[in-house]
Amino acid sequence: MATHVKRAFKYRFCPTDAQAGELSRTFGCVRKVYNMALAARTEAWTRQERVNYNQTSAMLTEWKKTEELAYLNEVSSVPLQQALRHLQTAFANFFAKRAKYPRFKSKRKSRASAEYTSSAFRFRDGRLYVAKMADPLDIVWSRPLPGGATPTTVTVSRDNAGRWFVSMLCEDTDIRPLAAADTAVGIDVGLDHLLTLSTGEKITNPRHERRDRQRLAKAQRELSRKARGEGANRRKARQRVAKIHARITDRRRDALHKLTTRLVRENQTLVIEDLTVRDMVKNRSLARAISDAAWAQFRSMLEYKADWYGREVIAVDRFFPSSKLCSACGTLAEAMPLNVRTWTCGSCGTAHDRDVNAAKNLLAAGLAVSVCGAGVRPQRRTPGRQSATKQKTSRREP
Repeated sequence: MATHVKRAFKYRFCPTDAQAGELSRTFGCVRKVYNMALAARTEAWTRQERVNYNQTSAMLTEWKKTEELAYLNEVSSVPLQQALRHLQTAFANFFAKRAKYPRFKSKRKSRASAEYTSSAFRFRDGRLYVAKMADPLDIVWSRPLPGGATPTTVTVSRDNAGRWFVSMLCEDTDIRPLAAADTAVGIDVGLDHLLTLSTGEKITNPRHERRDRQRLAKAQRELSRKARGEGANRRKARQRVAKIHARITDRRRDALHKLTTRLVRENQTLVIEDLTVRDMVKNRSLARAISDAAWAQFRSMLEYKADWYGREVIAVDRFFPSSKLCSACGTLAEAMPLNVRTWTCGSCGTAHDRDVNAAKNLLAAGLAVSVCGAGVRPQRRTPGRQSATKQKTSRREP
């Protein structure tokens, strides 16, 4: 049976000079409206007043009537309204204690993007026409859209490396749950090896950032020598640095996609450790390596793909002593420093590889949770319904 899933299909495109100018103006207007609305809501907050989306929308109408902000009328109004909706979502997350207070968008650091709803674009015969543009976008169709799919939302963006992207949100009916399997695997993440499976397989850490570290350092040194300001030389040097970062990010994302797809297709149950990566990167000695390994991104991909294909992901409590526990007899070792990679159990004499042993223990703990049902709660994105223990599962209850 087909599962109706909303998916965003992202493509590169090459705009004409006129399209690039129009989109750049739209990006600037979106950022301006967002910042002005945020300032208005922050000022009202100091007066202990609440301002909602409808009020900021009325403010936008008044801003367009002023001589100073008359240029807001030159771009499509839909991305500006969407910016106000995004701000409303940011405040809703803040009040629900899911995020920090919204921040102002920076011209240099913030993502340049504009979101168009169905009233502001037209998709016909494989051509995408965006509001205020006479010609379609020259999209590089690296893969086809699902059969019969019609985009409901289109987001146009430009990254720091100067590349243009268009993301189309569609309903993908081609995603179907996979046939049930009787296989389960425990997954222990690491730095020497990116993943160690309970089967004994070790997956090498590609270390994408380290491979380009010398090129990145050289480009950053050249950037630091350029005079600060809006000069063309500094802009070119900044873009060279951004291109190296983009190359690293693209390779890392591609490797994680292939790896997570393979694990989800081969296993019915996948057990991982509930690591707090946000706290772990505070270790200045390991922050660079942990960030390059992208453990949080790996978990995110694993969870949503398991949800698509009818698999189960179980996250075991981060305080579970998976490395110090003997997977053969259950004896708990007193200490296990990070430099100890192999050890022998004092009770049964079994020799253990530290990472393989941890993966086996994670699998055993996850299966106990899955079978008994005790100590299970929804994953961190689902509000409410907490149990006495800290183990989590991403399987959704009907």
